[in-house]
Amino acid sequence: MGSLTALITTSLIVLIVLFIFGGLLRRFVLIAKEYERFVVFRLGRSIGAKGPGLVILIPFIDTATKVDLREQFMEVPQQTAITKDNAPILVDFLTYWKVSDPERSVLQVGNFAAASQGIATTTLRAVIGDITLDDVLAQRERINQTLRSKLDEVTERWGVKITAVEIREITPPRDVQEAMNRQMSAERTRRALVTEAEGKRQASITLAEGEKMSAILRAEGMKQAAILEAEGQKMAQLLRAEGFAAALTEMFKSARNVDANTMLIQYLEALKTIGASPSTKFIFPMEFTGLVKPLAEMMATAGNGKRADS
Repeated sequence: MGSLTALITTSLIVLIVLFIFGGLLRRFVLIAKEYERFVVFRLGRSIGAKGPGLVILIPFIDTATKVDLREQFMEVPQQTAITKDNAPILVDFLTYWKVSDPERSVLQVGNFAAASQGIATTTLRAVIGDITLDDVLAQRERINQTLRSKLDEVTERWGVKITAVEIREITPPRDVQEAMNRQMSAERTRRALVTEAEGKRQASITLAEGEKMSAILRAEGMKQAAILEAEGQKMAQLLRAEGFAAALTEMFKSARNVDANTMLIQYLEALKTIGASPSTKFIFPMEFTGLVKPLAEMMATAGNGKRADS
């Protein structure tokens, strides 16, 4: 009975020793992952960041604080800010950050999340206060860059790098929203009118160009018709001239065979026609005497012939 009690007691002691040793081992033998660092304090003094890999601490002398080097984000709740033109707006945004110096992130700030959130809200109000409402709504990327640079200036001394700031939502006052809706409606109406006017202008231009081409084609057709008509008239005149020339040639050939008596008969017919005219004055050219002289000689010859017969 006594030996059983001694065995149980010994087993309990061994278990207690193993438990204590395991606890000490877990506390003073640490394993840092690739994205982790341990800032080691020896008797309260920092001896730097250790890791990744196995980190062994001196029991009861060394202590360690774990730091995560991965990029983190912090959601800044909706904040009220006043713009440069005294318009109150609601803004909420996200801040992305990562630890660049593990030792300073532990030594320089006690609660980085709370400290950075306070800095972010005050910086937001300062940045928005220098910008008008229209610029706040239109230049969100510029505000993101300004917030990031100003926050980074503050957090740099804490060993933390602000990688990005993204504004998620900007809520203007209700009256401003109603005015923006009216403005958007007016802008859409204006664009519709501009598009309609542009369409009408293009249609007018197309119609004018069509009429221009039609007029050019009509003028070209009239020109070709006039040219063809002129060429036809030219050919007709040439043919008529050739006919007249041929007729004159034939008349000339016939006139060469007409004797003087026949010509005199033609002259008498012409004088008969002149005498039938109601005019009281007649103008004869000087050459007319030359025409009448053969007639007179012919009449004299005819008179002598009659006396000789009698």
